[in-house]
Parts: sequence; structure tokens; C-alpha cells
Amino acid sequence: MKVAPAGQKGMSVSSGIRNPVLSEELPGHPGVRLLTFYSPALRRRGDVTMYLPPGARDRPLPLLILMHGVYGSHWNWWVLGDLPRTVNEMLAAGEIGELAVAMPSDGLWGDGSGYVLHKDMDAESWIMSDVPACVQQLFPHVRCETMYLAGLSMGGYGALRLGAKFAGRVAGISAHSAVTNLRDLSLHVREPLGDYLAAGKRDTDVLRWMRCNRGHLPPIRFDCGTEDSLLVSNRALHEALLQSKIPHEYEEHPGGHDWAYWKHHVRSTLRFVSDQERRLG
Repeated sequence: MKVAPAGQKGMSVSSGIRNPVLSEELPGHPGVRLLTFYSPALRRRGDVTMYLPPGARDRPLPLLILMHGVYGSHWNWWVLGDLPRTVNEMLAAGEIGELAVAMPSDGLWGDGSGYVLHKDMDAESWIMSDVPACVQQLFPHVRCETMYLAGLSMGGYGALRLGAKFAGRVAGISAHSAVTNLRDLSLHVREPLGDYLAAGKRDTDVLRWMRCNRGHLPPIRFDCGTEDSLLVSNRALHEALLQSKIPHEYEEHPGGHDWAYWKHHVRSTLRFVSDQERRLG
């Protein structure tokens, strides 16, 4: 009998999605559509910027959920990160295969939800349950049973933590300039650290979940700029994973904690997803 990874119990695709409102493809932005729907996890409406390759609506597509950082929202990767244009360029050049990308808000809690459970809303289930459930409802050709998770800064923390905690539902994890622990996040938000601990301190620990689910972890990659204030923490996570003999890829590149870095290096995430899809065959 196969044992489910720790953290899997109780997590299921939400059945309480209500009233999704989906735009047509936006003029001048090939593949981009905007989505709003009621989220049971958030207990209110949530927003998602969607990207689907133009003309690919009948072909099965993997799903990448791409998360933003503190102070941000669903449009950040589209407008500031220029993600859809990058995908279209890489597709045209044959560098990557087709994929769907969901770019959700983090739940819009405080300066940043951390993509964790809070007393008044569940940003974790919003990402792992409600977003894929609504995507599946609207785009049946997108494969949502398993997904890829990626993000920048706080979104990198979301990708690393949720990907490790719900390892059986995740096909790959990629993070850029990641917050690797809540102590680092607390330096950038006004809310007290205790507000992020509704599920307990151990639940927020990235390394704990990776060790706990080491036998089920999907491929992991992460990178950080050499001028980034989070470099020390990223190096510490890399060293801890090496000591725990947890397979992963870690890279450092010139650059800081800014959109110039993320716009360039998100290409690594897109190649990573495409490479994993080719391996899965």
C-alpha cells in the first residue's frame, strides 16, 4: 500500500467554487485572460491572471501556478514580469512546450499572506485547491490533478513550502529569490509573525516538510541573485538540503531582488517545466 505524503490528508479539490467570471483574450496580449471567482478558502472573491497558448485549447496542457511577492497581486507577473510575452517568444523559438500558467493573487491578506493558513482565511487551500479547481472547470484540457509551483520572494516561499507539503500533487518546484523562512518574511510585512502561525510553527517550516516528505518530493530548483538580501538564507537552505541528501538544483546569478532579475530568470522556470514534461513523456 502506498502511503500518502504527510500534509496530503484533508486536501481535496474544492467543490464550492461559485460564479467564475472570465474575460476574453485581451486585445494586444495574446493568451492573457482575467478571472475572478468566489473562493471557499478565502471566503470571498479572488483574482487570477491566466495565460494559455493561443490556439491550444483542445490539447492537454500542464498547469504552472506562478506566485507573486509581498505587496503584490495577480497582475504582477503579467505586467511587471512580462511573463506572457516571454512564454510566447520561447514557444515560437521552440525552447519550451506549451503550458497553461495561472498567476493568482496571494489572497490579498495584509502586506502578504505567505500562502499559509490564517484565522480568517486559508491562502494555502486557495492555491492548492480553489485555483486548480476553477481552472479545471473552465479549461478541462488543462491537467490540474498535479501541477507545477513557482514564484518569486514570498511566492518562492509558497512554492517551496506547498510543493514540499503537498508533494504528491506537485510535479515540480521552482523558486526565484525565495523567502525561505518566516523570519525573513517578517522583515518586509507589518503584520506580527504570530499572525502567520494559525497552523503552528512547524507547519511553516520549509525544510521540515522537505525532510518529512523526502521520499515523495518532486524535482526542486531555486536560484538567487548575488546582490540579494536573501542570498544568505538561500545558501543556508541549499546547504541544509545537501546535508539532508535531498536532491535539488541551486544557482546563483548576478542581480538583486528586483524585476530585472525575475523577468530574466523566469525563463529557467519555464525550461524546467518543459524539461520535466518531456521526462514524464
